[in-house]
Amino acid sequence: MYRISLWDSDIPHFNEEFTNENNANCPSLDCYICEGDQIRPAILIIPGGGYDHRAEHEGGTIANEFVGNGYNAFVLNYRVAPYKHPVMLNDAQRAMRYIRYNAQKLRIDPYKIAALGFSAGGNLAGLLAEYHDKFDYEHRDDQDTVSAKPDALILCYTVSSNYDAYRHIKTAENIAGDDDDLKRSLSLNLNVRKDMGPVFMWHTFEDASVNCINSLRLATALKENDIPVELHLFPHGRHGLGLATGVYGTDQWFWLMLKWLKGVGFGI
Repeated sequence: MYRISLWDSDIPHFNEEFTNENNANCPSLDCYICEGDQIRPAILIIPGGGYDHRAEHEGGTIANEFVGNGYNAFVLNYRVAPYKHPVMLNDAQRAMRYIRYNAQKLRIDPYKIAALGFSAGGNLAGLLAEYHDKFDYEHRDDQDTVSAKPDALILCYTVSSNYDAYRHIKTAENIAGDDDDLKRSLSLNLNVRKDMGPVFMWHTFEDASVNCINSLRLATALKENDIPVELHLFPHGRHGLGLATGVYGTDQWFWLMLKWLKGVGFGI
């Protein structure tokens, strides 16, 4: 693994007063690259954490699993509170552009780059799909000339709503403050677009932090817009499971997702 900075200088929206423990080394990308010369699909991994930190077990551990199965993987170290929208989205846009622009050097198929997110990171992955060409930062260099659109989405116990009764309150306030109109704009189920790639989703019925209705409603919105979606609602498991190791039934999600990736053309 090696780390690259997303911007060498002139970081959009940078505020020195927001430099705290959770914003150290941000924005940056941790790169996990398979050995050999084979061109491979890539996964941009976005850990959760309610937009006030990034959950460590949803980053490098997941990336190593992908590398073990032949995928190049990248973990996004995006800025969190007290930063607010569009800072997090801008970090994700820049990360996707870095991967696609450097595809040849990284031995990646530029048309097979998926974004995977957990919880609030799933919200950010979804926003990247819905707003890859909106809320943008001022472009800096040739890297910013390529698309930030993910070719597929993998959403794990995702915060879909930032507005209504099923919202995760901390996530919504950390990204949008008290702006209700912005919270609606940052609710995935309300802003699905018809040019999104295929989506894999999973949640647990027992999730007491982010209600699984978030995923059910998003899946419905995807279907209404003819976006192919595979949804797994597992009976057991708390919020924030990561790989869900040892949780009966739920622990098969990664294997099911790998099968889905192959089915949508992301096979190795």
